Amino acid sequence: MKLHCLTVAACICVSALRVQAQSLTARPDTTQPTTVHYHFSQLKLNPDVSYHAPRLRMSVAAGMVAYGFAALAAHPLKELNRSTKAQIQEHADYTTTIDNHLQWAPAVAVYALNAVGVKGAHNFRDRSIIYGISCAIMAGSTRFLKKATREQRPDGSNYLSFPSGHTATAFAAAEFMRMEYKDVSPWYGFAGYAAAATTGALRMYNNRHWFSDVVAGAGIGILSTQAAYVLYPHVNRLLHPHAARNRMLMLPYYDPTWRTTGLSLVIAKN
Repeated sequence: MKLHCLTVAACICVSALRVQAQSLTARPDTTQPTTVHYHFSQLKLNPDVSYHAPRLRMSVAAGMVAYGFAALAAHPLKELNRSTKAQIQEHADYTTTIDNHLQWAPAVAVYALNAVGVKGAHNFRDRSIIYGISCAIMAGSTRFLKKATREQRPDGSNYLSFPSGHTATAFAAAEFMRMEYKDVSPWYGFAGYAAAATTGALRMYNNRHWFSDVVAGAGIGILSTQAAYVLYPHVNRLLHPHAARNRMLMLPYYDPTWRTTGLSLVIAKN
């Protein structure tokens, strides 16, 4: 969202008007704050502002997916899969179904926290659309890759091993939880990722996936959620094509530096 602010003030002196215009557009961090700065900072004028995914996080997640693909053909990585399986199965005395439920835990936690008053970054409608987009991307990607690669599972049950769908679901939910609560506390994100990592470990413990399947699934989950946040503003505009794109507000202001008062006309345009 491109924000253009046009300030029209009725001031006592013309010089004060020039200083006020500069404080709103040029370098607000180096000028004395005015009441316009306060009012403007409190306004929710950009509910569908564009989101830019962090490059480092996206690069790491993409690298995880690339590792999974490499393990489909690279002999050393295949050997690592086999040795990891052997070490895990040596201590695996029983199987569990906890991973079937734990994969959804971070996403459920987001809604539970909002229900008890711990508000995240988005309201119910917006976060539901974002999570829906993430699940659609994640599910479509994993299903396509499973059928395209036909990697046999460690237990030999079928040829749908790569990538791990449970792990992708869990990490998509964990990244969703982190994004919604990163401005509240980083511990929410840590908790979500702990649940996701446990899900991936249990998939190997249950002999359903290779190590590389889990790594790739984690990367796909993170990328899916990041893509959902990038796409959401565009989806939101498609859902509300007739929504007003401009807003005009008349706000009073006081400049403590020049001791002047007046009115400011703020126009927000997408």
